[in-house]
Amino acid sequence: MATITLNVKNEINEEFRKLVESKFGQGKGKLGKAIEEAIKIWIFEQKQKELSNKGLMLLKEGIWSKKGYKFNRDEIYDR
Repeated sequence: MATITLNVKNEINEEFRKLVESKFGQGKGKLGKAIEEAIKIWIFEQKQKELSNKGLMLLKEGIWSKKGYKFNRDEIYDR
């Protein structure tokens, strides 16, 4: 397990702590649990963006060019 030190604005800190308390209640480890959940969500979103960008790049390049075909996406629709 790692230790991370964060500096955030007071307003964000107060709002986050209120939300953590309303969702998880009070107690030891609740804040860490909420931050871990937030980090997991952020990681998932970043991976989804990366996959989306890779897919768009393949479409722009022509998907079939990766498999040895000699035409691109636009040519497929013209046929």
